[in-house]
Amino acid sequence: QVQLVESGGDSVQAGASLRLSCATSGYIYHTYRMGWFRQAPGKEREAVAAIYTSYGGKEYDDSVKGRFTISQDRIKNTLYLLMNNLKPEDTAMYYCAADLGTSGSGSWRSEGAFAYWGQGTQVTVSS
Repeated sequence: QVQLVESGGDSVQAGASLRLSCATSGYIYHTYRMGWFRQAPGKEREAVAAIYTSYGGKEYDDSVKGRFTISQDRIKNTLYLLMNNLKPEDTAMYYCAADLGTSGSGSWRSEGAFAYWGQGTQVTVSS
């Protein structure tokens, strides 16, 4: 079983940094990849970043590339998203998700590829 518990969202000023955490159960052995998605009001949920659990390969959306870093702590079974130089357009509910590999080669950008989702943590960035 995989359970995800997110934390770290906050209300901050533009230019600030935040680190989101996603505590997981069993992802080291049972997940293929982990992802971070976000959804702003009035917009569709979009992929932010992903990490392939077994070997650490990473993907980033162009909107966050160079500012955000996805990482994992294999000992603590925790996924992180370090967000630097936050911008107002980063304001969204952020979700972590786990892909158990059941979707085959589905795109990391496709939410349908991820079977388990956290509850979401709100990030609000003010100018």
